[in-house]
Amino acid sequence: MLIRQLSVSPSLVNNLPFYSLASSPLLGRLAAVSRRTFAAVSRRTFAAMASSTEEFVRGTVHPNGVAVITLDRPKALNAMNLDMDIQYKSYLDEWEEDPRVKCVLIEGSSPRAFCAGMDIKGVVAEIRKDKSTPLVQKIFTAEYTLICKISEYKKPYISLMDGITMGFGIGLSGHGRYRIVTERTVLAMPENAIGLFPDVGFSFIAAQTPGGGSVGAYLGMTGKRITTPADALFVGLGTHYVPSGNLAPLKDALLSAQFSEDPHRDVIDVVSKHSSSLESDALLKLLLPQIASSFSAEKSVPEILEELKSHQQSSDATVAEWAKEALGLLQKSAPFSLCFTHKYFAKVASEGRKADNDLSKLSGVMKLEYRIALRSSLRDDFAEGVRAVLVDKDQNPKWNPSSLVQVDTKDVESLFEPLDSGIEELRV
Repeated sequence: MLIRQLSVSPSLVNNLPFYSLASSPLLGRLAAVSRRTFAAVSRRTFAAMASSTEEFVRGTVHPNGVAVITLDRPKALNAMNLDMDIQYKSYLDEWEEDPRVKCVLIEGSSPRAFCAGMDIKGVVAEIRKDKSTPLVQKIFTAEYTLICKISEYKKPYISLMDGITMGFGIGLSGHGRYRIVTERTVLAMPENAIGLFPDVGFSFIAAQTPGGGSVGAYLGMTGKRITTPADALFVGLGTHYVPSGNLAPLKDALLSAQFSEDPHRDVIDVVSKHSSSLESDALLKLLLPQIASSFSAEKSVPEILEELKSHQQSSDATVAEWAKEALGLLQKSAPFSLCFTHKYFAKVASEGRKADNDLSKLSGVMKLEYRIALRSSLRDDFAEGVRAVLVDKDQNPKWNPSSLVQVDTKDVESLFEPLDSGIEELRV
């Protein structure tokens, strides 16, 4: 009765010296009760965290061998945090070795979003408190190893990219084998607008886009949203167009399929039956001459801006409107991010064409990108961009440097350098 009625600070009890506990039976009993209580609370807390993660990333294996990951964090547009990354990869690791599993299907829980990217605000909050926080390394390690796992996955990996698919959402889908887009799909890499850079291996995807990688460079630098299936397939972010009304029948067909010794052929047969032909040509294809010229790797960022200004005067209304929009998007981006993205994408596109170069493989790109991400995320532009765009939402970031002419080439080049001793490189 006395123990229940007595109010004692848990911190006081836990910090009492050993001799005090030994010399006082009452305090010894209090300490034991306190520790058991807090251990129980901790277990419940960790259990709740694990439970919420499993709710956000649900994994199910169906009787015919189709394993399904459902991203179910709709209030955050299925944005991924560290625990979700780890849970997601654990499913893939387990299923890759499970002979019962024939293919993996990835979906969002609502038509609004497949995945809007990384849960950025929490990361920036930690960086503001402590720039040496281990969370940064943990986040990028988890993301980038997951991306490499997806790209090398041994079994058919099918992404239903319905709704918003941005940033890490493209990382989860764009490196997989079967990439299903709908008329509701919205694709974008908007990182330059928050002072970071287009990561998640998008430079590797961009290098393979039409125009010798210029279309990918355009998308990465501007953050332009792709909102039509035709453009998504033209760029290569999508492999099949399935109208949203056909998604449920497609999933039902996969869940009822009898898989042969060649699951890839089975998946292609099912997906093809539910796919539709495109209703229009890709606008990006029509604009390819202008994009290839303006966003050439040989041009500097100021030269890109000048050419876009000249295209604004075009007698072709489509070209003029495209140039105006591109200029507006570039002007919203951090100057340092623009210069770096241009340099980085050109580097991957050029060196990636050499078979013996590390950048010819996604794993090599991700190793380099890990160095870049650790450094970029600690630059003041990142915290400022997140503040202006996602937190205060005043859309008025104060970039540093504030203009293209102030960007130091040495600072850009330094992001590629090996990490300092004591910081482990990415292992993939």
